[in-house]
Formats: sequence, C-alpha cells, structure tokens
Amino acid sequence: LVFLPNSSLPAAQQLSSSLVYGNPSFTLFLYRLSDLQTPYLSFPLQVDNRPKYYGREYHGMISREEADQLLSQAEGSYLIRESQRQPGTYTLALRFGNQTRNFRLYHDGKHFVGEKRFESIHDLVTDGLITLYIETKAAEYIAKMTINPIYEHVGYTTLNQDAGSGSRLNPSKPTSPASTFWQPIRSFALSQLTSLVRRATLRESDLAPKYEKVHNFKVHTFRGPHWCEYCANFMWGLIAQGVKCADCGLNVHKQCSKVVPNDCQPDLRHVKKVYSCDLTTLVKAHNTKRPMVVDMCIQELEARGLQSEGLYRISGFSELIEDVKLAFDRDGEKADISSNAYEDINIISGALKLYFRELPIPLITYDAHPRFIEAAKITDAEKRLESLHEALKLLPPAHCETLRYLMAHLKRVTQYEKENLMSSENLGIVFGPTLMRAPELDAMTALNDIRYQRLVVETLITHEDVLF
Repeated sequence: LVFLPNSSLPAAQQLSSSLVYGNPSFTLFLYRLSDLQTPYLSFPLQVDNRPKYYGREYHGMISREEADQLLSQAEGSYLIRESQRQPGTYTLALRFGNQTRNFRLYHDGKHFVGEKRFESIHDLVTDGLITLYIETKAAEYIAKMTINPIYEHVGYTTLNQDAGSGSRLNPSKPTSPASTFWQPIRSFALSQLTSLVRRATLRESDLAPKYEKVHNFKVHTFRGPHWCEYCANFMWGLIAQGVKCADCGLNVHKQCSKVVPNDCQPDLRHVKKVYSCDLTTLVKAHNTKRPMVVDMCIQELEARGLQSEGLYRISGFSELIEDVKLAFDRDGEKADISSNAYEDINIISGALKLYFRELPIPLITYDAHPRFIEAAKITDAEKRLESLHEALKLLPPAHCETLRYLMAHLKRVTQYEKENLMSSENLGIVFGPTLMRAPELDAMTALNDIRYQRLVVETLITHEDVLF
C-alpha cells in the first residue's frame, strides 16, 4: 500500500507499474489520500453543552441506532456522540465497509482511541481509515510479514560494497517477498536500515561480553516514508506508525517488535548518560564487562582509600559528588577522579554509591529481590548459602558480574578493618538498601526488609569466593 498525497493519478499509476512489474505474487493497493476524505455530518439543530474540544462533528446524546442511520449516507463519514448510559463519555462512530464502527473516544489535550494521540479528530479518523483499509485489504499479507523477515540477513552481507556496485541481499539466503517488492527503490529502503547496518559492521572485541539485552521500544512517529527493519514492509499511518528502540535506534512495526530477538546493541548516540542509565544498556553501549564508573571508582578507592577510616560510611560533600556524576555523564571513561581533582576519597565512594542508587533497575533486581530476602531468612548457614547461590542465577549477567566485582572489592575493604573500621556487617548496613531496593511495598514490609537486606550483603561479602 503506497500513499502518494501530492501525486497525480497518472504519476501514481506509472509508479505502481514499476513496482508491481515482475512481481505477480503481489497486489498493489493504490489509494490516494484524496479518496480518504472523511466528511463529518452536520446536525441540523444547535447542540447544547458541546465540549470545547469538539466541533460540528459532535452530535450530542444520540443512540447507536441513530448514529448508524445518519452515517449510512456516506462511506468514511463519522460523528461523535455522547453516551446515554454514561453521560460525559464519548464515542467516535465511523462508517467503513458499509457498517458503522464505534470506538470509545478520549481527550487529554489530544484525541485518542488507542495509544496514538492526534491534534484533531480529522487526523484521528484519517489515520483510522488508513489502518482499517490496510487491515481489511491486506490482512493475509500483514499476517505473513514476520514469517520471512529480512532482519536475519540485511546488514550481514554486502551492504558495504563500493558505491558503484550497489547493495544487495545475501544470495545464499532466500530474499523476503518485501525485498523483491521494493526492488526499484531498494537503495532508499536500505538506507533506512541504519541500526542494522551499524550492528553488522560493529567490530566487537573477542573479549567483549555477550550480554543479551531486550530492545527498549517506544512508540514513534516517523517523518516521511519509512520501512520496518524487521520485515522490510512499509510502515503506514499518519503518526505513531511503529516503534523505535531508544537504545539502538531499531525501527519496526509494533507487531514485529514482539518477535525481534533480544539482541539490542545500544549506540552511544542514543545512550548519552552514565548515571540513571540501565546497567546492561550502559555496558553494551561501551562494550565493557562492567560499568566504567564502577571500575574507575573502585580502582581509585583501592589505590588510596582502603585504610581511610569510615570508608563508605562517611559522606563526602554532596556538591562535589554531583560534580563527579556530571563528569562521568559528560566525559565517560575520560572523567578525572584522581586525587588532583578530588582529594577527599569519600567523594569517590559517595559517587559510587550514588551510581547504584540511581540505577533504574537495582543491581539486585526487583524480580530477584524476593528470592534474596527469602534466602536471608533461612537460619541454617549452609542452606542460606545454597539459596543465595540459586538467587544469584536470577540476575542478568551484567548485574551478576558487577555484583561479583563489587563484593570482591568490599571483601578487600574488610581486610583493612583495623584501619578503616568497616566490617562486613557495617558494609551490609551501608549497601543493603542501595543494592537491593524493594519493589513498591507498604512501609512496614519495607522496614522489615532492611535487616534482611543487610544480611544478604554481609553474606555476599563474607562468602564472595564461594557464592560467585
């Protein structure tokens, strides 16, 4: 389905011939936007109590049957009516396919019946007619879109040829119907597949961790013609045509996002922060085993702070800790946290604790939190260790590796207990609430969990060599 809002019919027909030629398995649905006019029906009488955000399409408190009778005059016509059973709620009645379809209508500054939001009712109806037309005329084709996607081979072949040779799909693998369909404009379509090409050409170090990460898809409005980077089919609609991964930039249909593999490779152009960034996203974006802020802070602390009294318990100046945070967000691994920049070692320890506090998903994740609490409640020491060992398996690999590295460091801190006065119990008190924030619980339950959080961290430090 091609939308050519500014094209004449002969030009559209010429394009349709070039696209369909040699592709007998496809039917081209040529439908001008001028054919998608959506007239609203003017009510002959003045309607009282019209909501300020509706115009003449508002027809007051009429029944479903009355709306159906009014809309039977023209395909694509629509009106808005107020519910007789629930005053104050509104329904969009739309004529399509010789039947009237009713949608619950909402307004929060913009108009919507689903997740897409529109500035005007006319735009909402136009987008709805496009979607209904596609789903009606190409339902079978849409159902097949994810069966033979280009995702597995686009970008993994010869996309980096010399400019004169052009790009092509891997001949050793069957090309998808969509790639054949769009062959005359393939160069433009493939130019849209930026994240796939980037992922294919990215050279990963042999030592780079192979962490799996789900895509962080958000509903997105694309400007101009856009193609799905999973199935290579056109992304239709006026707004919110599909979803975009906020971390790697992958653009796909919403239905395709459900079958895309969990192989997100975050790009530094999208991941611009260190603090408050998902841990797995950060390490994959920087191609490291652990967040660089953790490595750099721990290295600095072990170089000049292991014998510092009250390490991790004494807080540094909050303004300077915020400076360290901004330095990491701005400069990444080039941030200067040496003694020349920050003489007080407590500023570095405070910056490390702040990093863990601001993780959107705690180091000991919300999903794993109950298992760790249950393990801490076990009185038998051996069984508690076994339970903690099983709970660690629930953590994402990047979280588990970072936790292992941190616990090994904290164990080295306890080896200088005589100088720094920080035992594993003291460190458990400091790091318990920081590393394993509880999911939303009532205040009393959260308060009771604090002692078990301390016990979890204390046990992880003491038995670090056994548990990891």
